[in-house]
Amino acid sequence: MRKVWIPHKSGFEFLHGLPADVLVEVADDPARLPSDVNGVEFWVPTFLDQPSMLPLAGSLPDLRVLQLPSVGADGWLNRVRDGVAVATARGVHEASTAEWAIGAVLASLRRFPEFVRARRWAPLPGGELFGKRVLIVGAGAIGTAVADRLAPFGVTVTRVARTPRPAEGVHGVGELPLLLPAADVVILLVPLTAGTRGLIGRRELAALPDGALVVNAARGPVVDEQALREELRSGRLSAALDVVDHDPLPAEDVLWKMANVLVTPHVGAWTTGMRDRIYRLVADQLDRYLSGRELLHRVDELHRSADIVAMP
Repeated sequence: MRKVWIPHKSGFEFLHGLPADVLVEVADDPARLPSDVNGVEFWVPTFLDQPSMLPLAGSLPDLRVLQLPSVGADGWLNRVRDGVAVATARGVHEASTAEWAIGAVLASLRRFPEFVRARRWAPLPGGELFGKRVLIVGAGAIGTAVADRLAPFGVTVTRVARTPRPAEGVHGVGELPLLLPAADVVILLVPLTAGTRGLIGRRELAALPDGALVVNAARGPVVDEQALREELRSGRLSAALDVVDHDPLPAEDVLWKMANVLVTPHVGAWTTGMRDRIYRLVADQLDRYLSGRELLHRVDELHRSADIVAMP
């Protein structure tokens, strides 16, 4: 019997018309394995990487496809055996992640977290998005979605990618030293790779103007967290963080309490509509696999060996 392993019962409604020799098993509890891991060819792990699940990527004996529900693949790369296809959920999370980024920017500039923490009627003037210079670091699908949603706010948007695309007005990452001093808001949307780890370090943070807002919707290690914490403690910069170096952020961590910091628990892409979109993709990918067609959004061997994550 060929098996498909998914993490949600609701996924069943999208997986229909399967061959008689294909069995779909579900594990709502991430700690519960299928009744028999032998025969599991197609696996969809939980959206939030579970440490106990990661080692399974290399130990399921019959695994042929690891279909991630996330756009980033950094937690899973180099854990699967040769010959196992790893595919991401590119195309599923653009809208929700872009909405989080816009909401985080507006909430931070208008001081919403500060008002909530104060719990008293003490009006204070907030900032405004209008007229701001926004630097988007990561000019893929999510970066484009953020730029599109910023258009009505009367801002100046500059986009940065690993490789410059002059015809599209996209700068290369090597230009960051020139671009950062002119940025009021920096939105990070790059993958976590060997090249982006620590991309925004002490020198880059120091280059930002006083009062700038750093928004991290990528991965925690993209920013030198110690250097960022120093800037935040000084009050020179503010931040909106959906990710930190090590999830989850402890409840006693000072970042939760700082007036110039907005923290959310890695929910940038996580919305009520996300699960249905994921399983529509899973159904398509499973059909492609069973019919011998090419998978979408596959992280190929070149990318895996180069430690490139398929986050747009």
